[in-house]
Amino acid sequence: VQLQASGGGLVQAGGSLRLSCAASGRIFGINSMGWFRQAPGKQRELVAAITNGSSTNYADSVKGRFTISRDNAKNTVHLQMNSLKPEDTAVYYCHYYSDYDPYDYWGQGTQVTVSS
Repeated sequence: VQLQASGGGLVQAGGSLRLSCAASGRIFGINSMGWFRQAPGKQRELVAAITNGSSTNYADSVKGRFTISRDNAKNTVHLQMNSLKPEDTAVYYCHYYSDYDPYDYWGQGTQVTVSS
């Protein structure tokens, strides 16, 4: 499975950004796609994830500000990030896993920087 992420960039606090990730390769119909992030000196953490059945999971820190969505037909996932805060600054990684695959997969990472 290959993950191609796009979006990210520099935005002022209170602004918005949208991340997208397209999966290709051997995709199992039952899967979860999502976004993790890693800030300098911190561990990688889950931001949001969504299953093929559209069940979602969000980190408490982004609830009400971020929205994850997906297009199953295109194997793509999007993360709409609103009301961004400087503490959202991190490298964001797209992630895919399926119970039918022994591996999970990561995208190349995209930088999100929120200035105060």
